[in-house]
Amino acid sequence: MSKLKIYEYKNCGTCKKALKYLDKKKISYEKIPIREIPPSLSELKLMLSYVGTTKKLFNTSSLDYKNLGLKEKLNSMSEVEQLELLSKNGNLIKRPFVLGEGFGLVGFKEEEWNKKI
Repeated sequence: MSKLKIYEYKNCGTCKKALKYLDKKKISYEKIPIREIPPSLSELKLMLSYVGTTKKLFNTSSLDYKNLGLKEKLNSMSEVEQLELLSKNGNLIKRPFVLGEGFGLVGFKEEEWNKKI
């Protein structure tokens, strides 16, 4: 994986900041619309290995998260169930969701990105 894969949503302000950051640094990336093409189960598992907990993968401010009552339900769901749910609904995933060579990032915090990219 020589190029970064960045799953993003075009109306997401945080995603726009992240893309601007990558463009400014002249870093090539593959932009993927997260709502239409959510990360695969294997990509979610890989990201989980980088971030350590499924809680960091969820976009807790999304309407889908609230409408599904996930704040209450997540603790009773298995990791596999959580990852399967994420793989089917890109709105539930914290974005931008970035996979690079040997690392993954969710959300955009410039200081974290500076360490990895």
